Amino acid sequence: MMKVLKFLCFVVVVAAVAASLVACNSKNWFKASAQESGASKGPLPTAPDATFKDLDGKDVTLASLRGKVVVLNFWATWCEPCQVEIPWMIELQQKNSDKGFTILGAAMDDEGKSVVQPYVQNTEFGVDGQRMKMNYPIVLGSDDIASKFGGLIGLPTTVVITRDGKIAKRFIGLANRDQLEKQVRALL
Repeated sequence: MMKVLKFLCFVVVVAAVAASLVACNSKNWFKASAQESGASKGPLPTAPDATFKDLDGKDVTLASLRGKVVVLNFWATWCEPCQVEIPWMIELQQKNSDKGFTILGAAMDDEGKSVVQPYVQNTEFGVDGQRMKMNYPIVLGSDDIASKFGGLIGLPTTVVITRDGKIAKRFIGLANRDQLEKQVRALL
C-alpha cells in the first residue's frame, strides 16, 4: 500500500510540473503561475481566513499569525518530495524564528492525527549534520482549507504570506530552496 501511495505522490508531482510547463487559459491558473514565478503585477492577494486544528485539538488561525512572515507548507507523511523539503523548513525555522517568522506545516494525510502525531514525534531529519525533529507548528489540513488557497495540484504546496497577511508567493510541488529562502529574507 505504501508503495502505491508513494508512486501516486510521484505521479502528482510529475503532473504538477508538466502542468506548470503547459499554457493554460484559466485565469486562476495564470494568477497562481504568475505568483509562483514572481511575475505577478498589481496588489498581492490577501490570504484567506483559515482555521486549522493543531495536534492537541486547539484552533490555530492564520489571523493569529499576523505580524509574522508565514510559510504555510501543505505536506503529507507519505510524500517523498515533502521529505526533501522538511529539513529545509527545519533550518528556515531555526534561523528565522526570532525575526518574526514561522512555518506552519499543514499535514494533508487522510488518516489525520493518528498518523501525523507519531510521525512528528518520532521522525528525525538530517539538518547541518545533526538529527532534528520538526521544530515548527504542525496542524491538520483539509481539502476545505486547501480550496481556500486555490486547491492543491500536488504535494508539497507552499504559500509564503507577508506580515500583513498577503500571499507573496506560491510554490507548487517541490519548492526551489534558494528561491524560498530568498523570498523569506526579502520579507523579514
